Amino acid sequence: MIDRILRRPEVERVTGLSRTSIYALVAHGRFPRPVKLGSQAVGWRESEIAAWIESRPAAATPHHDDAA
Repeated sequence: MIDRILRRPEVERVTGLSRTSIYALVAHGRFPRPVKLGSQAVGWRESEIAAWIESRPAAATPHHDDAA
């Protein structure tokens, strides 16, 4: 299966991160590195972004007792 390449605006949309945050995380080794597509174009492998999202801890949801 061929991995789809996501451009930065789509990566921002699916992760909720800003451009600055994405590149800061990449610089610290905490986000997948982009692949070079051309002299001034990069993208991210969809599978790597999906794996990164899955690796994030789930948001804690408040636990409410329904017994009143």
